[in-house]
Amino acid sequence: MDKQTFWQLIETAREGEDGVAQRAAELLAARPQAEMAAAQQVLWDLLAESYRSPLWAAAYMINGGCSDDGFDYFRGWLLTQGRAVFEAALADPDSLAEHPPVREAAAEGLELWDEEALSIAWSAYESATGRELPADSFTISYPPLDPSWDFDFDDTAELATRLPRLSALFDQP
Repeated sequence: MDKQTFWQLIETAREGEDGVAQRAAELLAARPQAEMAAAQQVLWDLLAESYRSPLWAAAYMINGGCSDDGFDYFRGWLLTQGRAVFEAALADPDSLAEHPPVREAAAEGLELWDEEALSIAWSAYESATGRELPADSFTISYPPLDPSWDFDFDDTAELATRLPRLSALFDQP
């Protein structure tokens, strides 16, 4: 499985009535075992690609705080939004201020995260085979975070300068 095929899987899952992660796992479970295992590597590669300080700052603002695990779950949610939203958020995290679920989260005080999205391939593999995904199916290596974003994300003035649309949406000064 390559990134293009993974993103097609997500787009198809987005058309269903179930949660995107659950539907993606169901769709993936119908594929060959090797493809299910390869999907986990693609997912972790996308998570590593999205391991960026500006996106973490956006997640922090959107969710009213964001731990290490919380950032993983936020990026899981971001994956379920589809390729266009994911790539736009990597290019400009402030673009999330225009995404309808983020606007709804701001209005309703909701948090955006999806822990289940991190285990799409695990769930598919176990469902299809009755066994756990082999541990050697994937590796993950996060890049270093951008030192220019090494500031306290509670510094609302700094966030407002760097993420002005999100700051305005979440009523940050």
